[in-house]
Amino acid sequence: MSAHQHDHHDHHDESDEVHVSMRDYAIGFVLSVILTAIPFALVMGNVLNNSVTTALVILGFGAVQIVVHMVYFLHMNSKSEGGWTMLALMFTLILVVITLVGSIWVMFHLNSNMMPGMNHEAIESIQQLK
Repeated sequence: MSAHQHDHHDHHDESDEVHVSMRDYAIGFVLSVILTAIPFALVMGNVLNNSVTTALVILGFGAVQIVVHMVYFLHMNSKSEGGWTMLALMFTLILVVITLVGSIWVMFHLNSNMMPGMNHEAIESIQQLK
């Protein structure tokens, strides 16, 4: 026997390791193809008559595909790196939502408040008569 015992653990906890298999990549790939093909078929086949509904369905499939990519290809979960990866993702999403909602809010109010005395619908009807 050796004088040194190897019973101590490394600095890394076993739960922090990412176990990746070819099966996980294959599942992620198949899900990505399906989540791309369905919206493509919806648009090309003109399945949904309303364009707003079609856009919302496509956005939903896109959001699901983002999650699939994060889980199967980026290996993000609440346990990786002590939860810091998930915390950074949530912080990024909050900043993106604040930026998008704020930008849309500012553009909407600029449009309605730039020329408060002008009736936009009346201007459009006058321009159509010309």
